[in-house]
Amino acid sequence: MRATTGPAARPEYATVLPSPMVLPDFTLNDQNGSTFTRESLKGSWSLLFFGFTHCPDICPATLQSLAVAREKLAAQGQPAATLPKIILISVDPERDSTEVLKSYVSYFGKDIIGLTGDLSELQKLTKPLGIFFAKSPADDGGYNVDHSAAVLVINPSAEFHALFSPPHSVANLLHDLPLILVVQQGYIDGPPASK
Repeated sequence: MRATTGPAARPEYATVLPSPMVLPDFTLNDQNGSTFTRESLKGSWSLLFFGFTHCPDICPATLQSLAVAREKLAAQGQPAATLPKIILISVDPERDSTEVLKSYVSYFGKDIIGLTGDLSELQKLTKPLGIFFAKSPADDGGYNVDHSAAVLVINPSAEFHALFSPPHSVANLLHDLPLILVVQQGYIDGPPASK
């Protein structure tokens, strides 16, 4: 018979970094044309996903899963202060203008942020995080963008805190996110107290 007390539940699907990694400085633009930097991530949890608006399957499916999971967390009583922002960072700046991103992210919900910017600024962020992206030819004569499909959890100190590897399911996100967001609540008020 299991004891009623024991170690706290731990994330099963996300990889929590042993020591959160400070994000590099970068400057991008959001879907409204406003400047978005590392400082913009401070003060709240964020879920970063690197993709592009012409993506046929992985990107819309991932954004939909993130949006549904966030909605369900709110419905289950997750404190508003810890509900994560959902941020799509385009790896196709040639086609993904702020206007294109604004229309695209609005399809998944009013609170989703879309970011775009110069390739050099994107690489300042993607290279240290190990996010891959590269153009590949498409059947129609245009191009697609091959890219990493991980979802990065960024804590309120603008640090890379945890990682969800694909495939992404609402159930997996709902299981692990509350454990990351609540167990790590100390990041909003300061480092967790040591035992």
